[in-house]
Amino acid sequence: MPRVLGVSEVKEGLKGLRGWRKKGNFLSKDFHFGDFLGGISFVDKVAKVAEKEEHHPDIHIRYTDVTLDIQTHSEGGITEWDLALARAIDQLGANGKKKETRIAGTRPRKQL
Repeated sequence: MPRVLGVSEVKEGLKGLRGWRKKGNFLSKDFHFGDFLGGISFVDKVAKVAEKEEHHPDIHIRYTDVTLDIQTHSEGGITEWDLALARAIDQLGANGKKKETRIAGTRPRKQL
């Protein structure tokens, strides 16, 4: 099993990642999509990477927002496995930028 990384090691590991942050004992990143299905499609891609790596993030979905929290649960903290999974997720190309998507001729709906 990998060992839990110290604060300075996590900080160093975060330098090579885009938008990830340390949140308690987790690596965390928020992604924003133009519509619900964009987020769900992204989650499907993350699930495939997680299965391949045999390491699974906590996934939180709220309409067009997806938050991923990664921790080596068996160790109770952040390990090199978590940094590797974050790098693999970044390779999916999800930039987290909102995109306006709608059917031609329709008006965007207001969020409630």
